[in-house]
Amino acid sequence: MPSLRLLLADDHEIVRQGLRSMLQGQRDCEVVGEAVDGRQAVAMTKELNPDVVILDIGMPALNGLEATRHILKMRPQTKVLILTMHESDSMIREVLDAGARGYILKTDAGRDLVTAVDSLRRNKTFFTSRVSQMILDGYLKGDTRAQNSAAGGIRLTPRQREIVQLLAEGKSSKEVAVALSMSVKTAETHRANIMRKLDCHSVSEVVRYAIRNNIIQA
Repeated sequence: MPSLRLLLADDHEIVRQGLRSMLQGQRDCEVVGEAVDGRQAVAMTKELNPDVVILDIGMPALNGLEATRHILKMRPQTKVLILTMHESDSMIREVLDAGARGYILKTDAGRDLVTAVDSLRRNKTFFTSRVSQMILDGYLKGDTRAQNSAAGGIRLTPRQREIVQLLAEGKSSKEVAVALSMSVKTAETHRANIMRKLDCHSVSEVVRYAIRNNIIQA
């Protein structure tokens, strides 16, 4: 059986080292790369063609949810495993909507990570027990109130969500333009459209929106 190629993405080196030590000793597993932010994870997926990408949600430049969308659009056969500290219903729904095949909490990684990776290898999904129960509870209840609330909210495009993250991280229009390979004028137009769409009148209001909507972490 060929080795399962793994890419790790987390902005904390100590977390990446821990994940590598848990996985590298497993039979038929090879960690082919480590990314420090979501944008690098997308670029390294394109370059290295991993079978599984293990992503933290709260990363700079491009968060794990947006990185998941980019990765699966570019390489649908890649399987994404989300590793996070967060276990809210809204976050779980966003992870599923983005197309990830697994979701485990960092606090459970020591127990569940190897099992999760093996499940994805066998084309199955894997969710930490607490997350599985939350998903089940949500479906049993219909979760219509939350779905209706989400449907009535403001919907940003994937590109707009990327720009919101960069602005919330303190990037200027010029830095946004460089990061997204666009002209400064285009970046400024996007910024103006986003501020108008969100009814935000300052960058601090954009930051609050980004935190409330899990685009960046507080």
